Amino acid sequence: MKNLGQMMKQAQEMQTKMTAMQEKLSEMEVEGSSGGGMVEVTLTGKHELRKIKIDPSITGADDLTVLEDLIVAAHNDAKGKIEGKIQENISEMTGGLQLPPGFKLPF
Repeated sequence: MKNLGQMMKQAQEMQTKMTAMQEKLSEMEVEGSSGGGMVEVTLTGKHELRKIKIDPSITGADDLTVLEDLIVAAHNDAKGKIEGKIQENISEMTGGLQLPPGFKLPF
């Protein structure tokens, strides 16, 4: 039973670390860009879009389709960066322990 008590303590510690990491993620902001910096988006660690910055040179009506594609690309760039940071934090938190396939933290 001593091992069970130790496991419960470790689970509680892991939960505390997860809560702290989720709070840290909600405060984190990452910028993604596309079109050589002509479109930039800012996302939080929880994938919430905070800001879009568009270079005035591409806002002509003829370029609307290109602009829409660039916004999507910039968003995906920022999202990829957030996911990388999440994986870094999880790796630090678990001490490099590999999680089972399909097991995603914290989402």
